[in-house]
Amino acid sequence: MSRVYNFCSGPAALPEAVLEKAQSEMLDWHGAGVSVMEMSHRSSEFMSILASAKARLIRLLDINDDYEILFVQGGASTLFSQIPANLIADFESACYLDTGVWSTKAIKEAKKYTNVKIAGSSKAQNYTTVPDLSSLALDEKAAYLHICPNETIGGLEFSDLPETDLPIIADLSSTILSRKIDVSKYGMIYAGAQKNVGPAGVVICIIRKDLLARCDDSLPTVWNFSTVAANDSMINTPPTYAIYLADLVFEWLEAQGGVDAIEAINIRKASALYDFIDSSSFYSNPIDPAYRSRMNVPFTLANDSLDALFIEESEAAGLRTLAGHRSVGGMRASIYNAMPMEGIVALIDFMRAFEQRHG
Repeated sequence: MSRVYNFCSGPAALPEAVLEKAQSEMLDWHGAGVSVMEMSHRSSEFMSILASAKARLIRLLDINDDYEILFVQGGASTLFSQIPANLIADFESACYLDTGVWSTKAIKEAKKYTNVKIAGSSKAQNYTTVPDLSSLALDEKAAYLHICPNETIGGLEFSDLPETDLPIIADLSSTILSRKIDVSKYGMIYAGAQKNVGPAGVVICIIRKDLLARCDDSLPTVWNFSTVAANDSMINTPPTYAIYLADLVFEWLEAQGGVDAIEAINIRKASALYDFIDSSSFYSNPIDPAYRSRMNVPFTLANDSLDALFIEESEAAGLRTLAGHRSVGGMRASIYNAMPMEGIVALIDFMRAFEQRHG
């Protein structure tokens, strides 16, 4: 069976070179005689994998010594609760920017812990744009400002940050390692791995060390960022195989030339797809062009009665998982780092042919 082009939003495609290397090491990792899935997380072998993953991530994102890197479990959605639980401390509120589905989920969970102040929202615009970042209603006495710079479901992305002294907490699940960022501008970055890093099961947290002082001992032990950091992410058994695969992805990214190189490729991929959509009267994208996501490209057909046929025929053509999220409908192509340009070309060719047959 041949591989297809997988446009799934997550768990997403992984680089074939990574899968092949993992396959070759499945039964015997570097002469250890066991799989990574079988080795003790306290063994020297796994400790070397964890150290390698951290070191590669530090190089890729140019992370300075002011930050700790944590590998935690539970998915990024667990962090929606874990963040306020750890970082509210003696503060009376937290600010949230509302730009789509994942922002609203984070807001819902944070309200269980603190007074949430909506700094800005594009709900009235059906989340097709981003609030003016220069005129947000920020409470500078709040614990932090939470943002989601890439809304995976809606296909909206922004890279600018508001001017504020608040620690900026960012859900970068669909953005991390796809474009250059200045980590020093954030109080904390967190990202579920299953989009641009590796398989589901691990969340990367990059947290400024001074924020760890806010974590209270009354928190559940495995939820306490400070305790997790003090135990090098091994307060209990970590998701060892997911961390191993993340390290292989980091290695692959370094071989591509790092984040700068992959960003240039991502720009070319997204531009090609958006240019085709914009040139067609059959397909359309609802997002403000200034805030279109490079990673998640939603589009609709002129006649939505053709949606089911589009999915059927695209699957037959080896283009997998193009259906949009159930909450918004239409189509969505998630084109993370592992999606090659050849996949974009194949998708455009199919879309063009489908339009000619049914337009």
